[in-house]
Amino acid sequence: MPTLVPTPKIWMNGTLVDWDKAQVHVLTHTLHYGTGVFEGIRAYETSNGPAVFRLTEHIERLLRSGKILGMEIPYSVAELVQATKDTVASTGLPGCYIRPIAYYGYGEMGLNTTPCKTDVAIACWPWGAYLGDDAVEKGVRMKISSWTRHDHNTMPPAAKTVGNYVNSSLAKVEALQAGYDEAIMLAPNGLVAECTGENLFVVRNGIILTPPTSAGALEGITQNSVTRIARDLGYEVRVDNIARSDLYIAEEIFACGTAAVVSPVGQAKSAMGTWVTGDGQPGPITMQIRNHLLAIQHGTTADKHGWVKKVSL
Repeated sequence: MPTLVPTPKIWMNGTLVDWDKAQVHVLTHTLHYGTGVFEGIRAYETSNGPAVFRLTEHIERLLRSGKILGMEIPYSVAELVQATKDTVASTGLPGCYIRPIAYYGYGEMGLNTTPCKTDVAIACWPWGAYLGDDAVEKGVRMKISSWTRHDHNTMPPAAKTVGNYVNSSLAKVEALQAGYDEAIMLAPNGLVAECTGENLFVVRNGIILTPPTSAGALEGITQNSVTRIARDLGYEVRVDNIARSDLYIAEEIFACGTAAVVSPVGQAKSAMGTWVTGDGQPGPITMQIRNHLLAIQHGTTADKHGWVKKVSL
């Protein structure tokens, strides 16, 4: 996992402040109760400077997540889009990871959030390969987690909330300590939900499948991008339930997300033992989609969907 590298500025409540001065009080509400929402966004290096991928869609999801929590975020989509561009420009980096977060700040304590003030921050830093440098060449090694994804009436998986990711962290650490790169998480009914921070796709009989939000998966923006690219390339894509047994016999499996981009799954482990996906090598459909997505993100092929927003340094 990439190490955090400081950059010059962080945007906080409308102002760019020095990295070291972007601080919160120890009694910040969200620090205690996990009542915050956030996004993970990427700016990619292009020949015309950094370009942010699907920025508006990410900010729109941030505000939707806030709405699900009953959190009133005091900025519009347009204001946060511009704030993100300003923050990226302040780093001087050709490409970076971007973390907007809205959280309840200092001043109130207790479970009632209605009197709490919402603070918003946007930080950027350099980013490398999330699932390891050899994830693409060798494929990611995954483990079906003993931790179950949230039920919709326990925690809202449709919202990208701070507290939800305790569940992801438990599954991620379990997988790493067992010698794997990532975890596959099942819904309470036993169907495949997603990975700890990525959506999952399965290829069977040349058809690409991905779990629905009803299975506990976050409605992923990269997931949506992959679906549209795959259809552009002529593949049939279905949003449908995936049983764990589908994983055992899949021709290809890949994970996708802002951090992971598109990462092939080479092998995985369940209670039944370890199985190899296909021939254990990154599959041709996976790699075709990955390469096309990266070409759009880096500006080397036409962006016919209008997904990329340039940043002026």
